[in-house]
Amino acid sequence: MFDHVTIRVADLDASPSFYTRVFELLEFGAPPTEGDGFTEWNQFSIAQAEPDRPVTRGLHVGFAARDRSHVDDWWRALVEAGYRSDGEPGPRPQYGPEYYGAFVFDPDGNSVEAVHNHPERRAGAVDHLWIRVRDAQASKRFYETTGAIVSTFSVVEGEPTKNVHFAFPAADRLTVDVFHRVAVAAGYSDNGAPGERPEYHDGYYAAYVLDPDGHNVEAVFHDQH
Repeated sequence: MFDHVTIRVADLDASPSFYTRVFELLEFGAPPTEGDGFTEWNQFSIAQAEPDRPVTRGLHVGFAARDRSHVDDWWRALVEAGYRSDGEPGPRPQYGPEYYGAFVFDPDGNSVEAVHNHPERRAGAVDHLWIRVRDAQASKRFYETTGAIVSTFSVVEGEPTKNVHFAFPAADRLTVDVFHRVAVAAGYSDNGAPGERPEYHDGYYAAYVLDPDGHNVEAVFHDQH
């Protein structure tokens, strides 16, 4: 699973309203955390786009729903609220025998899905993330080299997704160190050496590198001891 996913948005009125409704309909429960220019729902957050951090485009993110009727109700409510459909509720056997999803576009044109596929996942949790990349083999090498491989993440060749940040959980500080060292040694760009990030919380230990399409990829260990 992901530790967290962050996207940049054009409008900090329109996008928080959309995602608040997304999570309310999924009965996520916990209210969002709001700060200066960002809103966060546990694993997922949105932040104001800036000149050096443009709007996220071309992303697909799926959130877990508790059952198929939950998917239906989620999609219907958002479409009735005026959001554009990206795919009506229904089975998607190409993804799995029990896969049932529905899709809408967020205000910046990213594809957002409610999916019932893994009953053990908490409703509203990030179920999966797909990004489009210039070169699928180059991206595959990057994610295999760094060890940042999870079953909920896919790369698809095409017009590249732009400006998304995602973090993978690490088991300990050493894992974060190895993630960064191996990536840099393989020629990938450093975007932040291993170290404490107390601005997030005490014990937040992370490192950052850029993938072949320039996305900021993080390994993070939450040292709560």
